[in-house]
Amino acid sequence: MASKVSCLYVLTVVCWASALWYLSITRPTSSYTGSKPFSHLTVARKNFTFGNIRTRPINPHSFEFLINEPNKCEKNVPFLVILISTTHKEFDARQAIRETWGDENNFKGIKIATLFLLGKNADPVLNQMVEQESQIFHDIIVEDFIDSYHNLTLKTLMGMRWVATFCSKAKYYVMKTDSDIFVNMDNLIYKLLKPSTKPRRRYFTGYVINGGPIRDVRSKWYMPRDLYPDSNYPPFCSGTGYIFSADVAELIYKTSLHTRLLHLEDVYVGLCLRKLGIHPFQNSGFNHWKMAYSLCRYRRVITVHQISPEEMHRIWNDMSSKKHLRC
Repeated sequence: MASKVSCLYVLTVVCWASALWYLSITRPTSSYTGSKPFSHLTVARKNFTFGNIRTRPINPHSFEFLINEPNKCEKNVPFLVILISTTHKEFDARQAIRETWGDENNFKGIKIATLFLLGKNADPVLNQMVEQESQIFHDIIVEDFIDSYHNLTLKTLMGMRWVATFCSKAKYYVMKTDSDIFVNMDNLIYKLLKPSTKPRRRYFTGYVINGGPIRDVRSKWYMPRDLYPDSNYPPFCSGTGYIFSADVAELIYKTSLHTRLLHLEDVYVGLCLRKLGIHPFQNSGFNHWKMAYSLCRYRRVITVHQISPEEMHRIWNDMSSKKHLRC
């Protein structure tokens, strides 16, 4: 069985490398025609309703799962579900996370479920590559919205929906982060979440930002007045990494059904939290910037931004081999 998985993994790596070279050198991005990719996949459909919602949704999130892992929480309820926003071409980043901090078997006696979040790509070749990757690792979920920067909010809501639907028995915590983030799992598990303590409820923490909309149309974070007329955002956590109690996933998803969609994912989650009366807690361990590596510095943090797959391996290996050293 191990040799079969190894062969499939090697085949996947080779196929990814070939496909990315082919797409970048010889083939322009194909346009989306409206036909559904993944036609040969068994689509996991589940009627998703909440009985206590009586008004008609303005943001119904009426997407279907093209790739799903509906049984990931069935055998053992996870202490932590990690939702990682990624894109189709980031196979190296996903694999680096699988082999380092995102390995579900890093902590004995503590169940962790790692999932990568994607929409569908306009290019069927990339969709097929992700499908093959999913068949090997079983840690990818995809809905049928177009994967793009402006749809990052839909990607996060997909993750919230998945937790509420397929992992509703989870009593502990969920992390949402990105594929270029290094996570110090020891600090996250033992210093922040503390498995031996009673789980928190209505809990949300990360790097809290207090700011307002940027009206410059040239900005990546441009927000038009007709979409958000207020001069200030509610407090929100940087989308590079935040933690919340499992009960909040369903609360945010349900609230989003009646909250006008914004393309800035972290701001939008902050709007939902304000409606819920949940105030995010500031935690200085979450960094939403790049930080030069040193063993003692990284031992004090929970997340670091803009880490390449090569750096991910190097940092993980160094920290793992020097746990006996004091700072």
